[in-house]
Amino acid sequence: MGSREDLHDIFLGIAGTAYFQPPETELMEYPCIRYKRDTIDVKHADNETYLGKTRYQATVIDEDPDSLIVMEVLELPLCRHVQNYAADGLNHDVFEIYY
Repeated sequence: MGSREDLHDIFLGIAGTAYFQPPETELMEYPCIRYKRDTIDVKHADNETYLGKTRYQATVIDEDPDSLIVMEVLELPLCRHVQNYAADGLNHDVFEIYY
């Protein structure tokens, strides 16, 4: 797995616009992918940490309810769709992605 910056570049390639932890006051352009670090999954053995993977929560935000961006994000390894909802005239598809 790569760095968060690598993931950001992947999101830019898919949606054209991506935001990492944008402040609430920042105006976003749509369609876009907004994402944040969610958790770090750590595995232990013999009282040692041997594996740690960062999980991100990524949300595709688009006016189009049938956005092709959603399907492209689903093709990423270690990705799962969590939920879909509509708010403020925009469709939101939420994913968990280990990267």
